[in-house]
Amino acid sequence: MSGQPGRGSGRNEKQPVRDVHDPQGVRLQKVLAAAGVASRRASEELIVAGRVTVDGIVVRELGVRVDPDRQVIHVDGDRVQTNPDLVTLAFHKPEGVLSTMSDPEGRETVADYVQDRPERLFHVGRLDIDSEGLLLLTNDGELAQRLTHPSYEVPKTYLVDVIGQVPAKLGPQLLKGVELEDGLVTVDSYRIVDMIPGQSLVEVVLHDGRNRVVRRLFEEVGFPVIRLVRTKVGPIRLGELKAGRTRVLSPAEVASLQRVVGL
Repeated sequence: MSGQPGRGSGRNEKQPVRDVHDPQGVRLQKVLAAAGVASRRASEELIVAGRVTVDGIVVRELGVRVDPDRQVIHVDGDRVQTNPDLVTLAFHKPEGVLSTMSDPEGRETVADYVQDRPERLFHVGRLDIDSEGLLLLTNDGELAQRLTHPSYEVPKTYLVDVIGQVPAKLGPQLLKGVELEDGLVTVDSYRIVDMIPGQSLVEVVLHDGRNRVVRRLFEEVGFPVIRLVRTKVGPIRLGELKAGRTRVLSPAEVASLQRVVGL
C-alpha cells in the first residue's frame, strides 16, 4: 500500500493554468472586435462560451487583457489576425509574366501588377512563365515560409489542357507515381474534365512544388501541355478573378490558410 500515491500526491493535483493576462494589455474582446472577428458584444459571448484561446489557453473571463503584438489568439481553432499591417492577396498571374518581384532583363513581373500597394509583398511559391492562375502574395513572412515549406504539403489544383485524348489508365498511373529525372511524382487526385478530338482537359491536385513539375509530368506520360492554369492553393480558389487582377483575402480565408500550416 505504501507504494500507492496518496491523495496529497502531486501526481493527482491539478496543475495551475498558465496566466495569459497582461495588465498592460488590451481587453480581449476589444482585440477581437478590432480584428473584425465580431462586434464587441458578440466577442464577449465568444469568450464566455470558451471559444477563444490565448497562447493555447482557453479564456472565459471578460476582464482578461492581452498583448496582440506578442500573444497568439484563436477563435474556434482559427488564428485571429491582430496585426492590421499584414495582408495576403490572391493574384491571377497571366501567361508570360515572371513569378518574381524584379527581373534584370526588364521582363514583366508580378511586381508590375502591385505597384500601387504600399506593402512590401512576397510571392508564395511560383508559376512558370508559360503558366497562369492563382499566385498568393503576402507580407506575412511566417505564413509565406510555411506555405512554401515542403513539410506542410499544401495541395495545389491545376486545370491542364494537353495534346491527345487521355486513356482511362492514365489516372491510376499518375496516382501511383511517375518517375522523373529528379525523382518520383505522384498526384493527390485526378479527373477528366472534358475531351475533344485531339485534346483533353484534366484536373490534377498535387503538393509537389518542384520546378515545372506538372508540365514535366504530363510530357513524361506522352501528353504535352497546351495550357496550364492553377485554380487553387490549399483552400483558396482563383474563382472569377480576371488575369492581371488581385483581391485581398478575407480574414476567414487567411485563417483557413493558417489552419492548413498549423498557425
